[in-house]
Amino acid sequence: MRIFKLVYLTFFFILFASSPAFAAANPFDRLLAGNKRFVAGAPVRKEIGSKRRMELAKGQHPFAIVLACSDSRVPPEMIFDQGLGDLFVIRDAGNVADPVVIGSIEYAAQHLHVPLLVVLGHSGCGAVKATLEARHRPAGNIGSVTDKILPAVVEARKSGRKDILNEAVQDNVKNACSEIVRRSRIIQELVTKGRFRIVAAEYYTDTGKVEPVLSGSRVPPKK
Repeated sequence: MRIFKLVYLTFFFILFASSPAFAAANPFDRLLAGNKRFVAGAPVRKEIGSKRRMELAKGQHPFAIVLACSDSRVPPEMIFDQGLGDLFVIRDAGNVADPVVIGSIEYAAQHLHVPLLVVLGHSGCGAVKATLEARHRPAGNIGSVTDKILPAVVEARKSGRKDILNEAVQDNVKNACSEIVRRSRIIQELVTKGRFRIVAAEYYTDTGKVEPVLSGSRVPPKK
């Protein structure tokens, strides 16, 4: 019963977070506004001098958490046109959620009181593509990354859609959102109390645009 409730909560929450009503609300609206500036090539001038650094030396107050891929083409601060101290950024190959990532999110949500998490996948993700094309589990620690992505690849293959890679990218983002909620009681409580929100999104490397991933999540099986 508890697992069913968590799956239902995650599905409902991500569906809500992807809705136009939520997209129109802060702080995600602030990120989308910054992304529009990035796409237009009109970034706002950032204060990065000694005054700003001295302010941040006293403490940080980011307004959003971004879990993104380590891909060099996907720097969240640039994509969302934000400055020093604005974003709490976590990056790894394939934007997967392992215990260290989830713990980092918990820290930002619970101790820094950040109200929003964006799990940001991106078009043509190399980690997802490698998982899709792999015939065997990769040697070394790369296998720990592809293990996390594999459920999304399996679901994408079942979908029958032509663009399997992008389908897998989006499923991987939704699975990460589900994993975070399911494996963190801290996040569950904050979500239930309305103090924390999660958005599944994808960055398109050719256009520079960020778009919400608009559908319910698929929860990966427990290992």
